[in-house]
Amino acid sequence: MNRFHSSALKMKNIKFMAICAMFIALKVVLSYIRIPVGENLNIIFTFIATAVEASILGPVTATVSGFITDIVGYMIHPTGPFFPGYTLNTMLGSLIYALFLYERKITVLRLCGAKFVVNYFVNVLLGSYYSSVLYSKGYIYYLTKSLVKNTILLPIEVIILVAVFNLILPILWQRKLVKKQEIPLKIK
Repeated sequence: MNRFHSSALKMKNIKFMAICAMFIALKVVLSYIRIPVGENLNIIFTFIATAVEASILGPVTATVSGFITDIVGYMIHPTGPFFPGYTLNTMLGSLIYALFLYERKITVLRLCGAKFVVNYFVNVLLGSYYSSVLYSKGYIYYLTKSLVKNTILLPIEVIILVAVFNLILPILWQRKLVKKQEIPLKIK
């Protein structure tokens, strides 16, 4: 059974839908914790819950969860105009983490790869484009700011992800939510 089909089946399972709902709520709460570093540029900690959720639920369910999270989060706490591109970014981030982590051995390199793709493709390239469409400054202005921010944060975010996964992987395998693997995570 492929990973997309396996993930889609989880949407029919009450246990996994409850887990999905819990992660949606957690991501909405974490989105309130923002450290502003510029116009429409914040440090947000939802990436932690997104990565863990994607490793459990897979690409289909995590992408749907990303959509719901963005819409619910905006309805509860709007921070600027609603723009569907940001909803797409949230969905893409969830999909990317799932492609790297779901039903796979979670390693430091997989976490680095997922975070690298999310930071540079989703946050820098697409996020800068959306900001240039919504706000007064050009694409290069937002690209430069976002590139600097995401480059500085990448190693810190990877270290956080490795630490979190090292802590929770034993619990996740005990509950049969992810594949069993060695702890601590190794570079492979």
